[in-house]
Amino acid sequence: RLQGVGALHLQFEHLKMKLEAEGLFDTSRKRALPLYPHHIGVVTSEKGAVFHDICSVVRRRYPLAEITLCSASVQGDNAASEIVDAIQTFNAEGIVDVIVIARGGGSLEELWPFNEEVVARAIYASHIPVVSAVGHETDFTIADYVADLRAPTPSVAAEMMVPNMVELYSSINSWAKSSGVT
Repeated sequence: RLQGVGALHLQFEHLKMKLEAEGLFDTSRKRALPLYPHHIGVVTSEKGAVFHDICSVVRRRYPLAEITLCSASVQGDNAASEIVDAIQTFNAEGIVDVIVIARGGGSLEELWPFNEEVVARAIYASHIPVVSAVGHETDFTIADYVADLRAPTPSVAAEMMVPNMVELYSSINSWAKSSGVT
């Protein structure tokens, strides 16, 4: 291996090339998110601030959306299988319009579950659109490439998933005034 290139980085690049060759990253298969989601499924740890941050942004922007957490470890030995289970659970229940998988930033090792092939394939197999919101703006994972949409942070994911009610009301009021509707 090249000097200065770690084994995890090489593993990441190998899997990325493999999945790209299989078509898991094709933009033609990416689905649009619902414009007005009724129910958002969140896959993250119940212990971190990520779920709270997503809920705060959604409640501020679009309080009509319901949010359900399917808790999963976001680092460690069991994380990948728990993330897969959560994605599959949301798909089996069929109650959410969109799924966001999220965690805050961390080292390559801490973010590794989102680079696991089983997670990539679970995202790809999801019948529900998936948003990947893993890490900070400069972090990229395999999940980001497979997901229907990549958000640079969990809070930005929440902003991308829901409209802003204030802007909606303003648009409706402007339309009503210009149309003579009272």
